Amino acid sequence: MTTEKSGPSIWTVADGRAGILNQTLALSAALAEPERASALSHIRSSAHHDAPLVLQPQGWQLSLPADLWPSPLSALSPDQRAQLLPPWPDMWIAAGRRSIPYSRLMRKLSGGKTFVVQTQNPRVGLKAFDLVIPPEHDGVASAPNVFPIIGPPVWFSRQRIEDAQARFGHLRTTQRQKVLVSIGGDSRNHKMTEANVAAIEAALRRLSEGRTFWITVSRRTPEHARVRFRRLASTLNAVFWENEERDGSNPYVAFLSLCDVAMVTAESANMIADPAFFGKPVHLLKLDGGSPRFDRLHKSFIARNAARWFTGSLTGWTYPPVREAARAADEIVRRLLERHPNR
Repeated sequence: MTTEKSGPSIWTVADGRAGILNQTLALSAALAEPERASALSHIRSSAHHDAPLVLQPQGWQLSLPADLWPSPLSALSPDQRAQLLPPWPDMWIAAGRRSIPYSRLMRKLSGGKTFVVQTQNPRVGLKAFDLVIPPEHDGVASAPNVFPIIGPPVWFSRQRIEDAQARFGHLRTTQRQKVLVSIGGDSRNHKMTEANVAAIEAALRRLSEGRTFWITVSRRTPEHARVRFRRLASTLNAVFWENEERDGSNPYVAFLSLCDVAMVTAESANMIADPAFFGKPVHLLKLDGGSPRFDRLHKSFIARNAARWFTGSLTGWTYPPVREAARAADEIVRRLLERHPNR
């Protein structure tokens, strides 16, 4: 017999890509903050899941629009299909195009009991979801179940921040300006050319006096850039992190919370939103390419005074941290309480 626990059951759902999964985990973490958890503590459920649901459908249905899959369950492996069994959760938080057929299915399977949240722009009929949380720059049409936010939802719990700062406490010791340099790479709309890398490298060399650089690269960073920035870090006595296998434990959260300013390549909404969560001045680094959608993303962070285009110098400024996951979580709590009033 499954035991009921206090608080709503939340299933976080994605396809395994880190950036997509992190959006669902961010909302779940924001909902777990004490003030929100307390507001929902009267809800009891036997459908709690400790781990995210990673759904990776395969087969011919992938060629169809996400709202026209005739049999979403048949596209899953037996192990993944076995995750979709009752009791159904109070809340389903999903991200990514391939999660959409299962978000639509969950409303049917649960008979409407499950509150279905979809992040990003689903690009299908919005009535299939209880709440859609797209970034403003996607331009999703206004509707009663649409709650747009600036950029993607990101959240770092106080415990996660404290743990990171305790583990990497030695980063505090420098009296120099601490600069996080977040390097992304090639994407659908942007390309990191050797000229881009050379320009960033030249800027870091020129600005190195009186500063400590913490440089990170991503999975999308081209190999030529990885090699150059790793070599540069050793020359400038900077900290460089690529992966745990080569560089040890991941210091990214410590970098974010302890840096004075951030330099971020402009092709990644998540990489821009992360330092903005901490109220850190974000200097945007140009890559080749772009799109009207990303132009709107950049303008939204610039309008909040969170970001400015890098023009050669590193200045600091202050602004209220951009914590859109908190706003979205508050909206979820409000709507859940309409379904589950605390009597």
